[in-house]
Amino acid sequence: MNTFLLHLQSGECSEKIEQVASFIGRDTSGSFGLLAGHERMMTILDFGLTRFQTSDGKWHYIALPGGVLYFLENDLFISTHRYIRSDDYNVVSAAISDTLAREEEELHAFKSSVSRMEQEMTRRLWTLRREEI
Repeated sequence: MNTFLLHLQSGECSEKIEQVASFIGRDTSGSFGLLAGHERMMTILDFGLTRFQTSDGKWHYIALPGGVLYFLENDLFISTHRYIRSDDYNVVSAAISDTLAREEEELHAFKSSVSRMEQEMTRRLWTLRREEI
């Protein structure tokens, strides 16, 4: 069986996984798969779950908030801000749910902050305009 080497890279750690038989990921065009010998390829992965199968037939799962995928000469490079890798689908699925909830809270806080900043800028502009008159 033909295999390739998977390089997982994040700001916190990096791993090399040998004997990868196939990889399944998702980008803006949809789901796709890679096998050994695939042509050179680069894409941006979507937030969510990817998986790969090793030559022993076992599936492994990776949760990530998006990232860059680059395949060249039987080396697959995935670079991302952070990731969680496990052989247990439930662990990775729970990590995605937790991350989505946390990012939704952060987005709400960010939007509130921007709204307060806009209100303050409007108030200051109104004050400056009144002083000019």
